[in-house]
Amino acid sequence: MFAVTNMQAQIKFGPKVGLNLSTMTLKSGGVSYDPKTVVGFNVGVVSEITLSDNLSLQPAVLYSTKGSKYSITFLQVAEEYEITPSFIEIPVNVVYKFDLGAAKLFLNAGPYVAYGIGGKIKGGGVSDNIIFGTKESDDIKPLDFGLNVGAGVEIANLLISANYGLGLANLSPTTTDNTEMKIKVIGFSVAYLFGGK
Repeated sequence: MFAVTNMQAQIKFGPKVGLNLSTMTLKSGGVSYDPKTVVGFNVGVVSEITLSDNLSLQPAVLYSTKGSKYSITFLQVAEEYEITPSFIEIPVNVVYKFDLGAAKLFLNAGPYVAYGIGGKIKGGGVSDNIIFGTKESDDIKPLDFGLNVGAGVEIANLLISANYGLGLANLSPTTTDNTEMKIKVIGFSVAYLFGGK
């Protein structure tokens, strides 16, 4: 009973909301298209499991929107395209804190895995739902994974943080012409943790 009580005292959880500034690299047939930033958001729940005075584990479950814009020229006509996939994302970060008295500074890093559940492709005056899959006719693969690094400040139970997410998965279902699609995200978020000591 004492062990369970102590463990519960070391676990916090609460809501998290933030802003995503994302781009998605697009390469095909030796040509790289210049990605432009898309503004999205993330919202969900985060927990913090204390491992020691300065070290903790911070898993979360988030709904996250990402994507990119492109200007593609075909037959000397430039068209603007936008792809904005949304994911259920699970990051698991290791957090190290520096106690400054009234506040704590922290650094975090860890992997994430995400699964596509929706989104839009817009371009040429047409807007369609993203088709997730691994067939050549699909738009993007649903499974993404990568690494996060970030930093922030903790004041009482309020966490304010900045994060960089580097997607490692090639989301292109096309296997010819060395086609590649990878997501990069700069994120800013606020979370409030309940429970614990």
